[in-house]
This record gives sequence, C-alpha cells and structure tokens, in this order.
Amino acid sequence: MKSIFKKLCIASDHAGYDLKEFIKENLIKKGISIIDLGPNTNTSVDYPDFAKKVSKRVKFKKSDIGILVCGSGTGMAISANKFKGVRAVVGYNATSTRLSRQHNNANILALGSRLTKKKIVLKIISIFLNTKFEGGRHLRRVKKI
Repeated sequence: MKSIFKKLCIASDHAGYDLKEFIKENLIKKGISIIDLGPNTNTSVDYPDFAKKVSKRVKFKKSDIGILVCGSGTGMAISANKFKGVRAVVGYNATSTRLSRQHNNANILALGSRLTKKKIVLKIISIFLNTKFEGGRHLRRVKKI
C-alpha cells in the first residue's frame, strides 16, 4: 500500500478501537506514517470528541487526510462534517470511496467497524489514499459546499 498523501491521522471511538489498531498496524507495516489521536483503549468514549480531533487537524492542514472509525462510520462522518473545509464520507465499498475522492475531494474517510470486513477496509483505505481529485467541473461544485 502506498499513499499520495504525506500526513495522515486516525481516531476512533470504543466500537472502532480494534479496527483502528488493525488499520494503524497495517499502514505502518507498509511504510505509511500515521498519527493516532486516540483513544488508547476500548473503554467507552464519545465519538464526536475524536471526530473533532481529526477534523481540526485536517481543517488547519496539520494532516492532509484523516481516518475515523466507529460502529457504523455515520456518527463520525456527521460530526466531522461540522467543520468548515472538511468533507468526510463513509467508505462502504470501492466505488463509493473512489468517487468520493475523484468527485468530492473527500479528506476524511469514516469507516464502520460493525459493518465492514477487515479485508475490504484495507482495500477501501488503499483506494482513498491513492485516488486523486479530478477537479474541473467537480471543483466548482466542491467550492459550493
């Protein structure tokens, strides 16, 4: 796995903790550096707090992109999209993920630990990390968000 991005960050809630650790371990094995913003255990936490940490890093360009993991991915995406300049999407398959980068210039990928198998998660992440924004007519639309 490689990445067109240099600075990545990741966070989860308690439901996404194990998958976050799996993702982090796999990215590091592939030579991709990633900043873990927590949590450090699977003890119950509130997902908006961790979506905020990743969103602020992306908003202020301390990270190029972020990955968020919760039970469904939805709560994290909703929370992250409250931040200006953040375009968070739930990646549920290869096509949706590719289009989110090509057409929407998504900068945060939210994943559902209870809904997505680990093998598919790694494929989704690889697509997210390596798909370029097409710009053109899509840029005009993204600027309206």
